[in-house]
Formats: sequence, structure tokens, C-alpha cells
Amino acid sequence: MPQHSCYRISLKDRPAPAVVERIRMPGKVRLTYFNGRGKMESIRWLLAAAGVEFEEVHLTKREEFEKLLQDGSLMFQQVPLVEIDGMQLVQTKAILNYIAAKYNLYGKDIKERVMIDMYSEGVRDVMEMIMMLPFLSAEDQQAKLEVIESKATSRYLPVYEKALTGAEYLVGSQMTCADVHLFEANLMLEEKFPTVLCNFPHIQSFQTRMKSVPAIKKFLQPGSQRRPQPDEVYVKTVKHVLGF
Repeated sequence: MPQHSCYRISLKDRPAPAVVERIRMPGKVRLTYFNGRGKMESIRWLLAAAGVEFEEVHLTKREEFEKLLQDGSLMFQQVPLVEIDGMQLVQTKAILNYIAAKYNLYGKDIKERVMIDMYSEGVRDVMEMIMMLPFLSAEDQQAKLEVIESKATSRYLPVYEKALTGAEYLVGSQMTCADVHLFEANLMLEEKFPTVLCNFPHIQSFQTRMKSVPAIKKFLQPGSQRRPQPDEVYVKTVKHVLGF
């Protein structure tokens, strides 16, 4: 069956659930990625924080990825792919910036935006180190974990602790994408190092405040589109689809 964005399904030719998932729901943002966190998770988080509903296409076969390439959907031959406002967007940072600007999560002026970008890039440095862990050997994972914990506690978290001293948000007087990214990164760090925030009281208070935001509280609930930590199935699928 051709994998178009929309097609009719008869009862007698009902496809498997993985194919049904590809049916486009009108008016919703559509995300194309794997059924796991990776670089798409920050996009999920930001859309959820903005209160935006989205549907997902989960790549499971090499042929599905090749079809996207043949259709010209992937400008740089890679995912994440986000379809929004009639556009096919790639490149994670560009996608996040568009969502942040569209939903008023990107500051009030250019000076606030550059601060937001700096804080966000620092957070992405941390998250990308954690994202790579599942693709390493057990021995290399342990060594990398030590590096991540050291860098997080000595280089990155002190910056955010200082920024949040006497402030509710990282930049300005309302929540921005930088706050959402920091919240996500801190949760990821706590999954690996449960006591990592113990020496950062202002970040701890920040985490508590963020958890009380209705849209974020909803995304933290079981059954949301938030993805769990990656497992062997996720790693195997990514390698298969991308031809590693």
C-alpha cells in the first residue's frame, strides 16, 4: 500500500496499526520520527508546553525513510520532520525556533531572544550527550556517564542556578522555550543521576514551578506522547531505518 499522507481504508483491507498511524488528522501538526525520544523529544515537549496537539508517524522500516527521500520531504536527508502551517520543516533548532516564535515562547525582543538561544544551546549540549548513550557499548556508556555528570555539575548547571537566583524564569517575565528545554534536560539528568540537583536549590524550585504549569503537568502524566528512556528496540530500529 502506498504511504501517502492520506488514503482511504476499507474494512476488508484494514492495515496494521503501524500503517493506520500514518493517516493524517486534519489540522494537527504532524511529526515524523522514530517511536522514541532522540531529537524529536524536545519538539514534543515544546508543542505540549504550548498546548498544541500533534500526531506522529513512527518510522519502523528502511523503505519508509527511503520514500520520504524520494518524495523530497527531507531537505538534508534526515529526520526529525515536522509538518506545520503547510511547511515541511527539518533541522531541530529551526523547528524549535519556529514553534517558540509562533506560540509566544521566544521573548519580547531580539536581546531576549539571543539570551534564550544561548541558554537553549547550553541545554542542548547536555541533552545531546545523553542522547548518544544508548548507541555506545556498555563500557563506553559508563565512561560517558562520568563525563556527563562532571560537565553538568561544573559547567552547565551552575549557569542556570545563577540565572534563576531571584528569578522565576531564565529570561524575561514569562516562560520561554529555554525554560521548557531546561526542564526537560533536568529530568533527563535526574534519570541518570538522581541527586544531581541537590546542590542547586534555585533549579530545584524552578523544576517544582514548571511541574505546576497545566500543559506541562498534563504532558508528565502516563499516557501522554512523552517518550520513555530509549531501549534496545529503539536503538535497533534507528540503526535499521537509517542503514547504520
